[in-house]
Amino acid sequence: MAASYQQPGVGGGDSTKSSFSSSDLETPSISSRPLFSGNKRGGDLRGMLDSNKDTLKLEAMKHLIGMIAKGADCSDYFPAVVKNVVAKNTEVKKLVYVYLVRYAEEQQDTALLSISTFQKALKDPNQLIRASALRVLSSIRVPIIAPIMMLSIKESSTDLSPYVRKAAAHAIPKLYNLDPDQKDALVEVIEKLLKDQTTLVAGSVVMAFEMVCPDRIDLVHKNYRKLCTLLVDVDEWGQIVILNMLTRYARTQFINPNREEFKEAAFYPESASEESSSEEGEDESKKAKKKKPVYTMDSDHRLLLKNTKPLLQSRNSAVVMATAQLYHYLAPMEETSIIAKPLIRLLRSHREVQSTVLSTIATITTQRNSLFEPFMKNFFVHSNDPTHIRLLKLEIISNIAGESNIHSILREFRTYVSSSDKEFVTTTIQSIGRVACTIPEVTEVCLHGLTALLSNKDEMVVGEAVVVIKKLIQLQPKEHKDLIVHVAKLVDSVTVPMARASILWLIGEYCHLIPKIAPDVLRKAAKTFTAEEDIVKLQIVNQAAKLCVTNRKQTKLLFEYILNLAKYDQNYDIRDRARFLHQLVVPDDETALSKHAKKILLANKPASVLESSYTARGAWRIGSLSHIINNEAAGYIPLPHFPEEPPDPTVRNVEDDMFYSKVQKKKRKSFYSESDESSSEEESGSSSYSSEASSSGKSSGTGTGLQCLVGTRPVKDVCVESGSGEETEEESSEETEESSSSTDAGEVLANLKQKFSKKQPKKSETESSSSEGESSSEESESDGPDQPTSKLLSQKAATAAAVTTKAGKSQESTLLFFDDWENTVPTNQPPSSSLPLGNNLLKQNPSEIHPTTNSSTSSVYKIVPPTFKPSNSTELLNRIKGQGLAAEYKFTRRAHVYSPKMAAIEVTFMNKSDGTLSGISIGSKRLQSGMAIKDIPQLTQLASGGSISVTMGIDFNDTLQPAKFDLCVFPDKKFPVQIQPMVGELIQAIEMTYEEFTKQQGKLSGMNENSDKVGCHSSAADIEHIKNTVLQRANLCFIDSSNTNSLHFAAITLSSQALVLATIKLMDGGVKITVNCEKIVIGSMLVKDIKEALGK
Repeated sequence: MAASYQQPGVGGGDSTKSSFSSSDLETPSISSRPLFSGNKRGGDLRGMLDSNKDTLKLEAMKHLIGMIAKGADCSDYFPAVVKNVVAKNTEVKKLVYVYLVRYAEEQQDTALLSISTFQKALKDPNQLIRASALRVLSSIRVPIIAPIMMLSIKESSTDLSPYVRKAAAHAIPKLYNLDPDQKDALVEVIEKLLKDQTTLVAGSVVMAFEMVCPDRIDLVHKNYRKLCTLLVDVDEWGQIVILNMLTRYARTQFINPNREEFKEAAFYPESASEESSSEEGEDESKKAKKKKPVYTMDSDHRLLLKNTKPLLQSRNSAVVMATAQLYHYLAPMEETSIIAKPLIRLLRSHREVQSTVLSTIATITTQRNSLFEPFMKNFFVHSNDPTHIRLLKLEIISNIAGESNIHSILREFRTYVSSSDKEFVTTTIQSIGRVACTIPEVTEVCLHGLTALLSNKDEMVVGEAVVVIKKLIQLQPKEHKDLIVHVAKLVDSVTVPMARASILWLIGEYCHLIPKIAPDVLRKAAKTFTAEEDIVKLQIVNQAAKLCVTNRKQTKLLFEYILNLAKYDQNYDIRDRARFLHQLVVPDDETALSKHAKKILLANKPASVLESSYTARGAWRIGSLSHIINNEAAGYIPLPHFPEEPPDPTVRNVEDDMFYSKVQKKKRKSFYSESDESSSEEESGSSSYSSEASSSGKSSGTGTGLQCLVGTRPVKDVCVESGSGEETEEESSEETEESSSSTDAGEVLANLKQKFSKKQPKKSETESSSSEGESSSEESESDGPDQPTSKLLSQKAATAAAVTTKAGKSQESTLLFFDDWENTVPTNQPPSSSLPLGNNLLKQNPSEIHPTTNSSTSSVYKIVPPTFKPSNSTELLNRIKGQGLAAEYKFTRRAHVYSPKMAAIEVTFMNKSDGTLSGISIGSKRLQSGMAIKDIPQLTQLASGGSISVTMGIDFNDTLQPAKFDLCVFPDKKFPVQIQPMVGELIQAIEMTYEEFTKQQGKLSGMNENSDKVGCHSSAADIEHIKNTVLQRANLCFIDSSNTNSLHFAAITLSSQALVLATIKLMDGGVKITVNCEKIVIGSMLVKDIKEALGK
């Protein structure tokens, strides 16, 4: 079978026609063609879609998706594409579903034929296929299949994969728009999904909640604290939705922290009011009435503010905006200052973002102008700013103008009025008028500047200046008589209607100040009455009436002439005004009203209020579309008012809230905590190390020895090694729990030792005497000249003995190993003076753990020692920067004894100075969320030229973010350092069979799979060489298999214990690297790291 197709051109996009036979179809060069280059003919694509070869189908689908991405209409291929929905190739099926999502709504009849296939795909083992099938099903806009969609959504909402549950949340609004009668059933699904503990689902289900049932606040009560806690880990667009929902929720559940009575209570202390009342001799009842209410913020209100504060540093401008509006509406006035810098940072973004942010700032400054006053220079106009950005900046500058910065602002305005942008100049003149009204001290200066603009050549500038001058003269008319005369002389030259109307109004209103000039101006205006604009005609009629009541002799005839002209004007407003004024000023019969015509026409009028146009926008929620367009947009949900009395806070209490309590225990130090909490945490975290280490008893044969080592961990975590069976383990655990109430570690050790000795068989006198001899000899050795060093090391051994945490009542305690503390002996000390720390400490036993991945695996994997240990060290602190203290570190590829989630890192300190360094310790830490550091014990002294190695533990939370902290040296030296992890050091090697490997690898396909190719030289093609290279680069365990062309490796991540499966497949001219891991970043970086190692 022969066919022809167009091959994309390489250079200028030209294509050449060529034909090929069926033999050419067997090895199509897909990778050689760009995805979006060139177009195939319709017959070729249909033929490729009908082919039996997956490679041709995949290429055809890539071309179709590429054409869709470029805006082409590919709906004609729908019948050919929908047949491939049953394809066995996963990659083809993914692209088919992408196409169907795009055209399912347009080709509803054809899509209905494949509904059974979509329903069957909901059972597919691949999570991407299940989610795509639900997405296509919800895109078919046919009401008859609404029940099928409802069943599919319910089923997918309980799927094990969070990705599928997220797709179910996305389908809920689609079904609601299709069939609103399904609302009750959809609300039940939303209620179930709101309880989901994964961050992937949280944002999507809140969006569904907002679109389907935004008034069901009761659904949020039980999930409020969980949403606050998960907020920082949700994807960015989910954070926006959750922030808006929580803002609305908080406005209904918490009282306003900025109430006026709260401010008064803070300004007038309660004690002062009580003292004054007692002096006046008032009754107790009157005192109680006069007490001001004291505001106490709800703990859930504080939780929301604390957990949203880190989002102000988000890279997404919409997240920052949503957080800023939350603080603007919910935070106390004194805490809102933190939103200023993040919003200023957004001004460096694109113009579209600048416009939205500036609109928000303009509205905020109308209420809290002092918030952005320190950042005034950020709002100065640049030459390359577009007009709408300039106008917004002018608005903000006018809002934040005050006595302290007015002179800088006026200098800026003086520059702006010389711009070539006329709209910008006229707005600047209006801003000058607003500033002059707001700050009376600069009113005269502004008037002089505006008067100078009256000689400008541009009529628009002159006209706007006249309008603003008219408003300023109203403030103090008698003091500006000369200015009124100056303005009256411009009546012949000014042609802007609004400016002419302002001049005529000024002359008519203050005609008694210029009695000789006003009639002459009226005469000139009467000549041009018929040619004037309507607004000018109205002011001419008004001026004539005012002059007639003040100077009837000179202006009565002129007034009647103007009334006759106005009587026949086309505008009915002017005709009505003429008839009204005629009867008021010169009536045919004198009435009571005409007697008071002068008082009516020349009554004192309030000065015009020059306020920001953004004051009215405060009614809209800042950051919303309605706020931008200053009108209610479709779907706008207004912000509710604060309640007068706080609702019942117990509605947010959850019985057995394991998630919230677990998160609270996991956090070592809160990001935004009260001073009491922070001080107590610092005290508990910086507890002093005891210099007296517990002595360890030695036993032989089947006897049992007590191994109790207490450091900075709680006393309840003391470890007891038992060799007498399960009864002894239970008894020792009970004793340990009883001793946890003691506050003195030394007393606990003595009690435990005494109780433990009663339960053990008595030793023979020989054994006891020998043990006493050994202990006495050790004491005599420690009393030598190197006693301080030995004491330091014994202190270090005592503090370094970390203990196991309780994994559960059903799990046995795992013994920990302390081998890494053998390396803590200073290398500059003789061996005889060092303590044999490793002899009395527990050795590591291979521990068995269950990987906590989302994969449904029930296997138990055993951690194995690393095949290779890193020998190269990385510089931590340079001796020049450290002022004589140098430090380097290396990963040991072992878990730290303090926590199995921490990587054990060997840090070596070297004294390159001439003197002795003392008090070396870790100071403040600057860690990303979820990371933790186990401090090293303080090094009391380090002699000149000496070095010492210690082991510290760091939980990188399965990220590649550096751990930043300070190294402190007594008395007050601090050196900022950081430890950068390598992806290969954040995993632990585990044993696994090849069958289990393939099973778990199948579950971690799709998004959890990363692959790449690398070309190797002929000398590097040796399997053993590739195997050793991979094992040196990453802490993996090699898995034996019968496949000679592939190498398989397995490991788990340290923090979350997620499976990491690596495959190296030998190919012609290179190898293919594949890593399967649900931690996508770990997987992609490990592929990159192995590729770099093999490329060398």
